[in-house]
Amino acid sequence: MVITGGQRNDGALLATVLGELRVPRLGRGRARTRPDAVIADRAYSAGTYRRALHARGIKVVIPEKSDEITARRRRGARGGRPRTLDSTAYRGRNVIERHFALTKQWRGLATRYDKLAVTYRAAVILAACITWSRI
Repeated sequence: MVITGGQRNDGALLATVLGELRVPRLGRGRARTRPDAVIADRAYSAGTYRRALHARGIKVVIPEKSDEITARRRRGARGGRPRTLDSTAYRGRNVIERHFALTKQWRGLATRYDKLAVTYRAAVILAACITWSRI
């Protein structure tokens, strides 16, 4: 988890988040540092996100924006092929959206009352642990 100022965009920290990623294995072995896929909504369909994920060999499950589709069609054969979308994997995005909705039920997290990033990060981790313990 990377906490930043509210004015920072997500694209600037994508490399940082991917660099700190550790997925522990269920059995023996070291933690994985590369997820199988990244599932995101249309807001993250920009080329910078896609290039960064492709460079690390991560499958991109992000639908194209309608204006990107129109621009590609307008360019004709030079526009390239349409990007593929694994719709089955994309359906799983609702799990993350529901988790964010659940986290926003914590008033302090939703409105960011905490002044220090350390305190806010601790509250986010506490909320995740409580949610995880209920499963």
